[in-house]
Amino acid sequence: METFNHTVTEFILVGFTQDPVIQLELFVLFLMVYSVTVVGNITLIVLICTDSRLHTPMYYFIGNLSFLDLWYSTVYTPKIMVTCISEDKSISFAGCASQFFFSGGLAYTECYLLAAMAYDRYMAISKPLLYAQVMTQRVCVGLVAASYLGAFVICGIFTYETFTMTFCGDNVIDDFFCDLPPLVKLACDVKANYHTFLYFVLASNVLTPIMFILASYLFIIVSILKIRSTQGQLKAFSTCSSHLISVTLYFGSILYIYYRPKSSYSLEQDKIVSLFYTVVFPMLNPMIYSLRNKDVKEALRKLLKMTASIG
Repeated sequence: METFNHTVTEFILVGFTQDPVIQLELFVLFLMVYSVTVVGNITLIVLICTDSRLHTPMYYFIGNLSFLDLWYSTVYTPKIMVTCISEDKSISFAGCASQFFFSGGLAYTECYLLAAMAYDRYMAISKPLLYAQVMTQRVCVGLVAASYLGAFVICGIFTYETFTMTFCGDNVIDDFFCDLPPLVKLACDVKANYHTFLYFVLASNVLTPIMFILASYLFIIVSILKIRSTQGQLKAFSTCSSHLISVTLYFGSILYIYYRPKSSYSLEQDKIVSLFYTVVFPMLNPMIYSLRNKDVKEALRKLLKMTASIG
């Protein structure tokens, strides 16, 4: 069995700045963001699990998205905070490979999960009479399981192909996590078929879900236009608005990083955009799915009232 082929034992994560004052400020900022992310996502999961009105396919997917975002943020943020306040900016070779594997697997899982949520909205709006028959608990569980399985199998192969390259030069990663572009820059024996495999991974895990989501919303729009009353159209569209916001923010940032022309490449801009979909987006999702959702807000009021009565 082939083992990882490398001449470096660790990588150095440059992060955002070398200024100790700014690093401390960033530590406080990331701590606040991570705290809000953990509290927000756990609260949403608890509400969905405890309130019977939220035991529907749509909220089942939202709950799984919150669990995914909680895990996703944990892959990045604690290490970022440690890098901000510690003089040791290193990450071991195995640690870098693990972060690469889990970050990619979770990112691709979220792509598939957002596509599954688009299918759920399509069935609810375009096929309402068949919705209960099609979107059964077994189907919902199967879609979530398939999202994780497909993403992590492909990412496992991708991680193996990436970290069996020889990193014979500089071990400094000018980023805050072990991302693909800086790792490829450090490799000195990039295989001829590696970029082909890279395009396959990105196409199957990012572009394919995007095309599926676009197709789903095309049918949804057609169905909404068939509704005669304006109020009915607005009500149908409102059930999709939160998902559309998530899709736009998440896929927009990924496409900006990996699919824009090389001539517009900017390392500092990439750091900011990467920070958005790795750290900020998991914090925003609970807000996106709860602030405009009456059922979630009512469940939260019920939980707070129950907590207050117990206290």
